[in-house]
Amino acid sequence: MFMTMLAAAGTLLHAYVFWRVASVPAIRKRVPRTVLVGLGVALWASLFLSFYLGHGGSGVLARVLELFGMTWLAMLFLAFVALLAVDLVTGFGLLLPRLAPRLRGWALLAAGVLSVIALVQGMRPPVVRDYDVRLAGLPADLDGTTLVAMSDLHLGSVLGERWLAARVEQVQALRPDIVVLLGDLLEGHGHAEGDLAADLRRLSAPLGVWAVTGNHESHGGRGASARLLEDTGFQVLHDRWAEVWPGLVIAGVDDLTSRRRSGRGGDPVGQALSGRPPGATILLSHTPWEAEKAAAAGVGLMLGGHTHGGQIWPLDYLTRTVYPLLGGRYEVDGMPVIVCRGTGTWGPRMRLWRPSEILRVKLQAATTTKGSS
Repeated sequence: MFMTMLAAAGTLLHAYVFWRVASVPAIRKRVPRTVLVGLGVALWASLFLSFYLGHGGSGVLARVLELFGMTWLAMLFLAFVALLAVDLVTGFGLLLPRLAPRLRGWALLAAGVLSVIALVQGMRPPVVRDYDVRLAGLPADLDGTTLVAMSDLHLGSVLGERWLAARVEQVQALRPDIVVLLGDLLEGHGHAEGDLAADLRRLSAPLGVWAVTGNHESHGGRGASARLLEDTGFQVLHDRWAEVWPGLVIAGVDDLTSRRRSGRGGDPVGQALSGRPPGATILLSHTPWEAEKAAAAGVGLMLGGHTHGGQIWPLDYLTRTVYPLLGGRYEVDGMPVIVCRGTGTWGPRMRLWRPSEILRVKLQAATTTKGSS
């Protein structure tokens, strides 16, 4: 259903963008209409091939198809946004009939520049984002504990073994005491390249490596993801908690977005926190929802992902309507919530404006109130 909706949206975007492109004077004079129509049809067809062959396939051809198709879709979206802005300002050409076609040309140029910036940003290695968090109940001997978190790796035909190996080296260089994965390890479609298990086994930390499931773990790949994590030593927190050290609890819930879409009820946050021992608690939740419930239950820190920070501006404005905690650090009823903008990318290897990131959280003991430094 999602891919069908994406394909329908892609068709409408092609129709609108090429309709407006045909009105740009420089293009209208130099490019025959039949050539422009043929180019539009060819790019539209490439998008469908990327959806139905690249996204679910394996090998070099699938990788090329998916990378090209998803990149073109993002470029098409940016062109749509730029052209629509011109149409809204000019009343679709009715207010400034002579100037509007030229403005559309400038809009296409602006979309091209933004696409290049997004490609460069998306291909860069993730940055390390540092946070300091005070945790009430954290034992003094755990003061200064370093937690490193990755989210939304989306390993598959595009991001494979080489990319993962570089991320493992990046994480281990931070000398973490705790490592957590915040869901969407695998893309859930197609096949990841290489032996991912060998690289994941190199992730280690004195207080363990922990994970929760994301929505892509339910896209036909949940069994594979769970087996991969378990085989490589990760402890997956399915609506449960674990005491990693006396006085420090890590709890985790299965993805809340998937739960809502499937109509499953229950109280996963309450279940994950029930019966835990006293001390400091960190809650892992792929989807950054129910933070108020976690704060009321005495959680000292909540970590999430899923949103990618919007990934391609201005999608962040739309994403924020569903996920108000979009990316970065928030305070919810006195509890710090940190939402990772994604270590990998979904769809195109593009980001505008925020880069991919790995979280490094320094835990500090607090003897009075729960809060942050």
